[in-house]
Amino acid sequence: MIGSKRLETLDTILDRLRTEIRRNGLKNSKQREEILTVLYKSGTHLSPEEITNKIRTTDKNASISSVYRILSFLEKSGFITALEADKSGRRYEIAAKEHHDHIICLDCGDIIEFVDPQIESLQIKIAQEFGAKLISHDMRLFVKCAKCQMS
Repeated sequence: MIGSKRLETLDTILDRLRTEIRRNGLKNSKQREEILTVLYKSGTHLSPEEITNKIRTTDKNASISSVYRILSFLEKSGFITALEADKSGRRYEIAAKEHHDHIICLDCGDIIEFVDPQIESLQIKIAQEFGAKLISHDMRLFVKCAKCQMS
């Protein structure tokens, strides 16, 4: 199955962010909300540079260094997850999605999300065969996509 379902609306994520900011004694930051909004609305995996460029359409003062700092905070707080897609660096997505795995084209960088119940079941079975309980996993398949094979 391709894609993964969102578990929260943007409004509930932003409400949780505001609560987290208050809990940490931080002042509210419009940029934190903008970054979450950009990631949520994109529905894909964005680099810090892509996020900065999207924010700059409404906030000319957005700096890449502040975006990196905010991404670090949002990741540590569990609002976003990072994906090491390739040599080009980390890409980010909203964490409020059902578990999914990734297919990553090493040529063009396209990322496809997928869920396969058979793979999920097999991973649990393999962990059990080693006397372990599966807590988490991250599957990334690195490919040359059909589009890149044509060129």
